Amino acid sequence: MTTDPVITLGTEAFTARLSPAHGGIISALDWVAPSGRCHALLFSPKGVVPGQAAPNRFGLWPMVPFANRAFGGRVDDGSQMMLLPINDPAMNATIHGFGWQSRWEVEQHEPARITLVHARLEGDDPYRYRAALTLTLHDEQVRLALTLTSLAERVLPFGAGFHPWFACADDTELAMTSRRELVLGPGYRATGVRSLPDGGPFGAGRPVRQVGELAVSYVDWVGEAVFSTPSTGLALCVDASDSFRHPVLWTPPGSGFVCFEPQSHGIGAPSDAAARAVTPLKALGPGENLEGWMTITPREL
Repeated sequence: MTTDPVITLGTEAFTARLSPAHGGIISALDWVAPSGRCHALLFSPKGVVPGQAAPNRFGLWPMVPFANRAFGGRVDDGSQMMLLPINDPAMNATIHGFGWQSRWEVEQHEPARITLVHARLEGDDPYRYRAALTLTLHDEQVRLALTLTSLAERVLPFGAGFHPWFACADDTELAMTSRRELVLGPGYRATGVRSLPDGGPFGAGRPVRQVGELAVSYVDWVGEAVFSTPSTGLALCVDASDSFRHPVLWTPPGSGFVCFEPQSHGIGAPSDAAARAVTPLKALGPGENLEGWMTITPREL
């Protein structure tokens, strides 16, 4: 169990709990609706505590200096190749970068706003960067902003994103549209891209839970994504910046959660040519930035 302090932010409508020492995770986010009813906005089972041995399967946390998987621990932008530490041995990959395994420091702390920073200044690979995460509790929504600044000595490919975990019930439905998706083969390896007629299978809204695993790497997501659960009376509207318009949607069979991850590139783009051709990482020179944001807006059904 963690002995590091948990920071709490609060307004009349929202309460957030964060653990900066464990990847800057927002471990819980609650909302008091106008009706007076309290809703948990993130999947955060009672008694869970954050760790760093494997990605935390709850809450919400940032992904830097890239999102999702670099297969083989390899980052290849077509002109240079780097090997990174493997932190997902089962998939032989570097997953979600390094931020989730790092301590973040508090740079600014107000009752309804906090900024956490994480800097990677050493390592066997060339990645050097500074990441800043700002969480703001507004009157009707929660906003997260992420700024990734390269501190490397040469131009390197960077990516970023957010990894929220939302509760998923049998009646949870998703409504969202996207122009395209990566074609995924075994092990989530992209083999190409395809267009999505009518915005894809969730364009008109449909249940999230399926017979098997749901794993999609969307390209060019359009508008908001709305998760609605009549049994809990809660709907969540998720939006993101143009820089984070290639989300991953994932829920394994029988789980109580669904992940919808706004990010700057698709699964495998750090390492695989097929994914890189569709959603390449962003080349940043020393001092250059990659920025993005997401919002969560709740409403009662």
